[in-house]
Order: sequence, then structure tokens, then C-alpha cells
Amino acid sequence: MTQQPGSWPGQPQPPAVMLPRPGEAWTPERVEPVPGTEFGLVQLRVAPITSGQAIGSLIAGIASILVATLVLCFGVAGSTQGWGGVVAGAFALLGALAGGGAIAVGLVAQRQIKRSGQAGRVRFTGRGVAIAGISCGGAGVGIAALTLLLVLVLQSS
Repeated sequence: MTQQPGSWPGQPQPPAVMLPRPGEAWTPERVEPVPGTEFGLVQLRVAPITSGQAIGSLIAGIASILVATLVLCFGVAGSTQGWGGVVAGAFALLGALAGGGAIAVGLVAQRQIKRSGQAGRVRFTGRGVAIAGISCGGAGVGIAALTLLLVLVLQSS
């Protein structure tokens, strides 16, 4: 072991920290020397992660809007032959389930994001994605309900 300038024999040396290369995922955040040894404990910096629940909420919300358009398409196309209400009702149920799931998962994702980032825990991001999933889910449920009502009115007349 080589002596650093300004130190004397027997004095513990601070651990040598290698500087990370640009773009490297593992970067040290803090180095704590272990007393009585030449070793140190390194706490690594962990990059924030986008919440998978927030992404799932957005996907389910978009799917509920797409299914709500199917309610309108099949309902209007089949309203003259009598099967439009049944098919539109089935798709409306599917759209409501997807939209309700998007709302529930989006709310859970917001809670997960709010509670993350404490010492020693992963920090989650994606609050805006969770809000977008909740909004799309609500819009999908609303569109499905309104178009089902429209189809039933068209079919009864």
C-alpha cells in the first residue's frame, strides 16, 4: 500500500473511489470508510424508475376509450337489425371494466409514487402518466355509457 502525501503509517486511508464513466448506470452516491480497515462502504445512486402501475393505468385507460368507440360502431351498425343493443352492451361492459381498472390502478400508482424516494428505497416517477390513465379511464367509462344510451334510444325508435 502506498502512502498518500500528508499521511503517516498506521493512519487509515480513505477508500479510493473510481470515477464513473459517462453513461454508466452504477454511480457512487456516498462512500463511508470502515474504521480500522482500508475498505469502505459504497452507497450507489439508483436512477428513478417510472411506475409500471402508472403505465398500466394509461394503457387500460386508452383501451377503454377504444372499446367505447366499438360500442358506438357496433351499436349504430346493428341498431336497424335489432342486435346493436346487445353487442353494444357487451362492449360497454368491457369498456367500463377497463376504465374502472384504469382508475383504480392509477390511484394506486399515485400512492406508490407519493410514498417512494425515502432513504434506501427506489424513487418512482410518473405522476402525470397516472393522472392521464385516470382521466382516460374516466373518459372511456363516460363515452361507453353515453354511446350505449344513444344506441338504446336509436334502437327503440
